[in-house]
Amino acid sequence: MAVSRSRKSDGKRDSIVHAATGVINAKGFARATMSEIAASLNLRDATLYYYYPNKVALAYACHCRSFERFEKLLKHAEDAEGTGAARMRCLIRRVLEDQFENGPQLYFGDYSYLGDEQRRKITQWADRLKGMLEHILKDGIKDGSIVPCDTRIAAQLIIGMVIWLAKWIPAVEGLTVESLEGTIVTMMLGGLEADPAAAMAAAG
Repeated sequence: MAVSRSRKSDGKRDSIVHAATGVINAKGFARATMSEIAASLNLRDATLYYYYPNKVALAYACHCRSFERFEKLLKHAEDAEGTGAARMRCLIRRVLEDQFENGPQLYFGDYSYLGDEQRRKITQWADRLKGMLEHILKDGIKDGSIVPCDTRIAAQLIIGMVIWLAKWIPAVEGLTVESLEGTIVTMMLGGLEADPAAAMAAAG
């Protein structure tokens, strides 16, 4: 029986996707079960299957929701004022804030368990999002705020930092948006290696 697209049913779907994202991130797609996801929401399995016919359909919904969130934040960063580096800082900050408020996104990169058509759509969407991120990096290279680099690799590294690291947020006591943002920005935009002259001065 088709589920009505009422505000109540949409709210339930949001709750299910949020819970499923957490379970799949923690255990991986293969080990996550519909029963475990249902239990995390105090639902019966039958209720979960009323909204999503199987685990693949639910995981696909999780990917779509994560990409919707990430694309919205990317567009905000693209439209922001300032240099490429400033817009990249804006993106990092907004992604981290979003994940603190709304929970982690589903990891990017592994879509092997999806159906052929689902995988094609998600792969195209992911490529488009990476292209948007590369565009910000290339703008930064042009304006001199970002050093020349392979933007394809840089985009993947940035996604890895902000998406994967955010999965650890609930497990690290005292971690804040500011502390996580500061470390990511230091590693990504500044680098961990100190200036040789400054290092020698500190040592001497």
